[in-house]
Amino acid sequence: MAFDGIVTTAIASELQQLIGARIDKVYQPDKNTILLGCYVNRTNYLLTICTDANNYRIHLTTHPKPNPKVAPNFCMVLRKHLLGLSIKNITTNHLERLVVIDFEGFDDVDDVITKRLIIELMGKHCNIILLDEQNIILDSLRHIHQENSDRTIIPHTKYSFPSTTKYNFLTCPDFQDFYKKVADSSIDSVFNGISKSFLDASLLFLGIKVRNETTLKQLYHYLHEIIDRIHDNRLDFQPLDGKKKDYVLVKSESTSPFHLNYFLDDFYTEKEASEKFKTYRDSILRMILEQLKKYKKRLLHIDEKLQSCNDKEKYQLYGELITANLYQIKNENQKELILDNYYTNQKIVIPLDDKYPPSINAKQFFKKYHKLKNTLTIVSMQKEETLKELTYIESIVYELENCSTVEEVSEIFQEISEHVIFKEKAKFDKKRTKTKKSSFTKNKTVSFNPLKYTIDEYTLLVGRNNKENDYLTFKYAKKTDLWLHTKDIHGSHAILLSSPKTSPNSTILTKCAQIVAYHSKAKNSSHVPVDICGVNYVKKPNGAKPGMVIYSHQKTLWVEPKQP
Repeated sequence: MAFDGIVTTAIASELQQLIGARIDKVYQPDKNTILLGCYVNRTNYLLTICTDANNYRIHLTTHPKPNPKVAPNFCMVLRKHLLGLSIKNITTNHLERLVVIDFEGFDDVDDVITKRLIIELMGKHCNIILLDEQNIILDSLRHIHQENSDRTIIPHTKYSFPSTTKYNFLTCPDFQDFYKKVADSSIDSVFNGISKSFLDASLLFLGIKVRNETTLKQLYHYLHEIIDRIHDNRLDFQPLDGKKKDYVLVKSESTSPFHLNYFLDDFYTEKEASEKFKTYRDSILRMILEQLKKYKKRLLHIDEKLQSCNDKEKYQLYGELITANLYQIKNENQKELILDNYYTNQKIVIPLDDKYPPSINAKQFFKKYHKLKNTLTIVSMQKEETLKELTYIESIVYELENCSTVEEVSEIFQEISEHVIFKEKAKFDKKRTKTKKSSFTKNKTVSFNPLKYTIDEYTLLVGRNNKENDYLTFKYAKKTDLWLHTKDIHGSHAILLSSPKTSPNSTILTKCAQIVAYHSKAKNSSHVPVDICGVNYVKKPNGAKPGMVIYSHQKTLWVEPKQP
């Protein structure tokens, strides 16, 4: 959504209803956001001003953010000068992405005082500036002092509005003047406050595909109609191309009070939550994939060592044959020997190091044999451990790819930060999102919020990560419950709670298996094996990674994954 001059003006027009509101709270939850608490007509409102380069905006909000324990300096300045004052006026400047809020109140000796808050919503140049009665800057969210800059934004200097080379659309006297200005240029590059995305949506709404004088005239009148409706608050947001990921302002006959404000509030709250989740998940996923790449490289190196160990029997044979034939071999340095292989009754050529006699070469062959034999034992153990680590890391990747909330990602991060292979890398982020404990949880110190499904009066619980899988299987489940998991495929543990009256029939088990297959890495396959056994047959070996188990007495169902 383009927060252009038209949207800014529409939002400011709705905010006119806050005129007379008393400022009773000022917060700064993060470096880009200021929240102003407003009280008017026995109602509390919260005005958010965000200067993030990608999500800059101003609107009322019902989604407050947690505040730091110590307020930043700019927040303290705003509290000093604005608390107790009332909003006198809210204006915009010629379709610019700039909002001016005037405040009025009384000082300690009942003299009238005024303050002005300038909100510049200009991408990476966003700023919030507090002025006194003479338009002298008291403070600003960001200080700007550059030698080659036309504007200086620092305390105790005179404020000047940003300059622009673009025209003000509202000052066009008629269509001919408008057409003259845009004849050889795009409208958004000529006029302030009109974004390209808004123009594209307007052309789509009007069904205009060819640019000529007639279609430009049609667009000119449409823009005027949209701007005229701003003052009557007869606008609404409509999905762009039917998609709900982006919206554009359109005409509307009637809207509720603060409709546009609260629509933007919901839109940006959801957008920021999605961006926060994606950024957090991707940062952890990137760390996991680095470890995955490292262990895959280690596995290749181990396989190369194992391949070299295949020659150990050859070296043992060479040593045996030389030792057995020493009595007939000349005791002199040679490059090779041709001897009878008594295992195959064929001649064999044995290469020698001509620096040493055959007896010394035989000892070296035996030494190589024993070295490779020991290497095989050690490297085989290393391969087994590496394969376990790879399996665990791949299960974490699967879980991260299937997360949908920041809380779920935080639980996975907490799990891997306790693991030795991630402990050092996990130090980059010590913040943990507190997860609300579910009523399912027996141990209140454990985050446990499994997915719950009801199948014909039976309850199926599905874990969302490795630690939750372990808790679900070994702490929460009873011995009489059934345990389900995809066979040899990364996926969630599932528990089908038992019923004292009846046993689940094949139809119920199939439905449960389809859900378990959906919550696995093979959810896009058409034929997935799912193992089912009693919880009492599921064991966790000593030292096993979270989520790793062994089981027996299983029954395997082949099902097609189905979304619950």
